[in-house]
Amino acid sequence: MKVELLTVPDCPNAATAADRLRQALDEAGMHDVTFTTRLIADQDEAEQAGFTGSPTFLIDGRDLFAEPGQAPGLTCRVYQTPHGLAGVPAADQLRRTLCDGITSP
Repeated sequence: MKVELLTVPDCPNAATAADRLRQALDEAGMHDVTFTTRLIADQDEAEQAGFTGSPTFLIDGRDLFAEPGQAPGLTCRVYQTPHGLAGVPAADQLRRTLCDGITSP
């Protein structure tokens, strides 16, 4: 399983996203799973990666929070959380989505 965190350079949510991803993996019992962080620096990279905003969480190349119709681009991403819109998903959302993403094709 390949887990990646995609961000744009200087993303203000990159550190929080990395912390939440590590927390979600640990809470899901995946203490030994590592992830890589990849910077998306231009539109060509965004299109090749299907990158629709920073931060993006991928499992085996699949966006855990994909929304149909979102165009690839170098932008900040907004997540709907139980507490309103935020730059990263809530910890529980990320853990649940991560676990669902592992069991889904």
